[in-house]
Amino acid sequence: MIPLRYRRLWLALSVALVGAILYSSLAPSLALPTPEGFDKIEHFTAYCGLALWFTGLYPRARYWQVVTGLLALGLGVEIAQGAMQLGRSAELFDMVANAAGVGVGLLLALALTGGWAHRFETWLVRR
Repeated sequence: MIPLRYRRLWLALSVALVGAILYSSLAPSLALPTPEGFDKIEHFTAYCGLALWFTGLYPRARYWQVVTGLLALGLGVEIAQGAMQLGRSAELFDMVANAAGVGVGLLLALALTGGWAHRFETWLVRR
């Protein structure tokens, strides 16, 4: 993790964020109708957001670990969904959407947003 003044807060928010993703991914399905393919947009957005979040907290040299961890998280969720009997199912295209989200998040981090947490803290301290 990059040196941050509010490290514990960032870690707590990270745990809460991943916990929210896990809960929303593994909670029993409400069987509400969803437009065809809309869940893929949800997967893409969630994993892009996670990639942007974690690339803000870790140095570029560790982005490969962020990507690996997020892909493992997505795969683990899909395996868990396939194993549970609560209205969820594992889908290859969910994993594709997860990976695409991580990829776009990584590209955005490399071009613009990487290290955002340090910049945010610097801005906060100046205020």
